[in-house]
Amino acid sequence: MGPRGPAGPRCCGLCAVLVALMCGLRPAAAAMVASDERRSASPVAVTPCWRVEDFVVAQECARCSSFQAKTIPECNPTGFIEKINCATSKRDEFKSCRSAVMEAHVFWRFVGTMMCVAAVFAVLVVCRQRVLDRKALEKVRKQIESI
Repeated sequence: MGPRGPAGPRCCGLCAVLVALMCGLRPAAAAMVASDERRSASPVAVTPCWRVEDFVVAQECARCSSFQAKTIPECNPTGFIEKINCATSKRDEFKSCRSAVMEAHVFWRFVGTMMCVAAVFAVLVVCRQRVLDRKALEKVRKQIESI
């Protein structure tokens, strides 16, 4: 409890986003963590049926259309949703998901970036080694001339 009272849901959500960013999560994952915080902190929190019941995936993970992005809140964290059929309540709900294609694209972008960084540092090491070799040869040459 701080000097102004207990931390509210905004503060908890902000802390969750900051921790997620410091841990290296993508902004979409950080937003998902923050939205989970807001849902659990709200007084009238409705638990999605897929968290408490068995479910069947009715529609595989797909990118949200522009209309869905505006009308379905589950589209916001990742931009992808899947349709879920809950077994006992017989309800259809949407669940945010992560696309395998998107994950593969992010992975290969990361690998490419790391390869470029490695190549740059390899060139820097070779250049630095040449400079040091030249200095060492110059030093040996001066020592030989002084004899």
